[in-house]
Amino acid sequence: MEIIIEKFRRKLNYISLGFTRSLMTKINWNARMIGIKGARGVGKTTLMLQHIKLHYEHDPSVLYASLDDIWFSGNKIVDLADRFVKQGGKLLFLDEVHKYPDWSRELKNIYDDFPELKIVFTGSSLLEILNSRADLSRRAIVYSMQGLSFREYLNLELGLDLKEYSLDDIILNHIKYSGDITSVLKPLKYFKKYLETGYYPFYREVPDLYFSRLGEIINMIIESELPILRGVDIAYSSKLKQMLLIISESAPFIPNISKLSERIGINRNTFITYLNYLMEAGLLRNMYRDAYGITRLQKPKKIFLENTNLAHSFGVKAPDKGNLRETFLANQLSYNHPLIIPKNGDFMTPGGLIFEIGGINKDNRQLIKGSVQNGFIAADDIEFGNANKIPLWMFGFLY
Repeated sequence: MEIIIEKFRRKLNYISLGFTRSLMTKINWNARMIGIKGARGVGKTTLMLQHIKLHYEHDPSVLYASLDDIWFSGNKIVDLADRFVKQGGKLLFLDEVHKYPDWSRELKNIYDDFPELKIVFTGSSLLEILNSRADLSRRAIVYSMQGLSFREYLNLELGLDLKEYSLDDIILNHIKYSGDITSVLKPLKYFKKYLETGYYPFYREVPDLYFSRLGEIINMIIESELPILRGVDIAYSSKLKQMLLIISESAPFIPNISKLSERIGINRNTFITYLNYLMEAGLLRNMYRDAYGITRLQKPKKIFLENTNLAHSFGVKAPDKGNLRETFLANQLSYNHPLIIPKNGDFMTPGGLIFEIGGINKDNRQLIKGSVQNGFIAADDIEFGNANKIPLWMFGFLY
């Protein structure tokens, strides 16, 4: 266990507290078991180590371990927990749990057998976390972590402390907030770059290799995780990548399931199932007309990539601008507000707010034509809105 402690201390020394994610303050760190799930590269490890450095930097009763460490090839998590508790351990942070076989069962046993021990774990394989949710559902509070919001990106890039706003705040006071923000910076100067390379915090490490690393994440999900965890035929890997490329190049993608399944060479029902798997894995966002009663065989009304950076990662010189706009709004808005596709408009929240997305000249005609109540325009390429017309970039301040 000493080598685990040494590696932990070395990592902690290099952790900076200059920028922290908004999720840090939203987690109930007092819970006995906490899970943090999110795609690879969104910053889960950094969040965990920052929390330790802020509150337990020199506390010997706190330990961090990454389960992809070679130490675990000959040792079990439960053995680490046993030895740690016997030495006075109270708080155990476990990173990359999906790298460890049968991790959920061992965490369940640790939770039950060591009531004095609190556990925080992270997992980058969203499919693996979903598989294990049933085992831990009564024990763990699981939080989802997305990539950087536009607000967080600006704070990280410029060393600022811009605050987040609720959806109600933005709708009621967007003119005031736009003024507050534009007095400090020009948001449109940074917005395009964020859409291209600002979603995953590792964009700062080696910028020239950003899309290469993003491609590795996509390949690992499609070529390894989907075949192992969902039984997707490896022979369809290239076809699934081709489909992601088609979505990135298209205007907001309204799928013709029959044509697509025929083109890829699988039956319709299997194809719809694969769409669900890609959404579970964090590569797609499938949008439905009705949020209730969704089944694995229900056809999505629209399909988007999970975030705009994915569209640029496929080497498309100019992803469809309308697609990027809707992908951005769906990504930022749906983090805390589940969305459906309304009869009139682009997106609707559970509270009945309807959003139409467009460029600088977008007007109310479609909302009026559909007799839409509580309708709003999210317009790109503007700094300030007016009445129900809100700058698109402002929705990047929701988290």
